[in-house]
Amino acid sequence: MPQITVEYSANLTDTFDRRGFALALHALTARVADAAVENCKTRFRCLDEVCVADGAAGSALVHVQLALLAGRTEAVKAELSEAVLELLRKYTSQGLDASGPVVHASVDVNELGAAYRKHVGA
Repeated sequence: MPQITVEYSANLTDTFDRRGFALALHALTARVADAAVENCKTRFRCLDEVCVADGAAGSALVHVQLALLAGRTEAVKAELSEAVLELLRKYTSQGLDASGPVVHASVDVNELGAAYRKHVGA
């Protein structure tokens, strides 16, 4: 915990600093959600094909799904969601020029279910 999945369209592969984003995201999540950085895990999924709105070329998509253990207030989850969205803006605008894609970014912060378990070790 936290379990984080980031889906992004392939046209951001060369400009989205995924490692930098993940490291900044882990520190942000630890601060806002009172979690330990060493417990943060982020997976990235590159999407070969996305369709945004009317399907016109020139769009990109990034969606962050962030799951926390139960107990955070709705206010904390909303604060985290806003902060992650701001961080996404920073890390997806780097390397883009004026002709780059329009990035559609979104974040969903939710709770892990009661059946969530983890193991760390051999």
